[in-house]
Amino acid sequence: YGVTQPLSLAKPTPEQEQQSEALEAYLRDTDFFETEAEGERREAVLGRLNVVVREFVREVARRKGLPPDIVRMTTGKIFTFGSYRLGVHSRGADIDTLCVAPQHVTRDDFFTVLPELLAQRAAVSKLTMVPDAYVPVMNLEWDGICLDLLFARIPTATTVPDSFSLVDSTGLLGQLDEKCVLSVNGSRTTDEILRLVPSVPVFHTALRAIKVWAKERGLYG
Repeated sequence: YGVTQPLSLAKPTPEQEQQSEALEAYLRDTDFFETEAEGERREAVLGRLNVVVREFVREVARRKGLPPDIVRMTTGKIFTFGSYRLGVHSRGADIDTLCVAPQHVTRDDFFTVLPELLAQRAAVSKLTMVPDAYVPVMNLEWDGICLDLLFARIPTATTVPDSFSLVDSTGLLGQLDEKCVLSVNGSRTTDEILRLVPSVPVFHTALRAIKVWAKERGLYG
């Protein structure tokens, strides 16, 4: 049936705006969502992970004997998805992440070379691999923040720059194997949700309210 049309496009009444403000105040008081400082800590961890992923892509290129100019220019990229990407993650929640790599990097490299590099970081702990899962995943904890890391290889790309988009890439899914399609679906779906909602702040408030409602009734998770 496609995308459901809105029930109403009418602007909120003054009374409804007051109710929205009261709801947002209540959500802030629940202590269910993290503080600004905690959010900045998460961003810092993701930045460090992105650095390691770039190093990983170049290290694989070196080990496979690619020309030095290719090694210098090739890189990978981290995407986030799920509640973190939507902006409604609860305090202490995992961050769902996706490592996107160019053609010379395989899933075997992801589960062998990348863990070697991560293990060199003192802040990284609880590193586990589940390569045989329906969606292969690596779990780790970095500076106390839990991350679930998936992998996707772009078979036609020699590099995955910061400008690379999983949404706008024409014919992207046709290039990928089944496991990679499953891996990128989370990020593509999350970005599509944010693109479709008419007001992201209103969406955030609604979804946060549903999360708190579900947690208080023992339904969350």
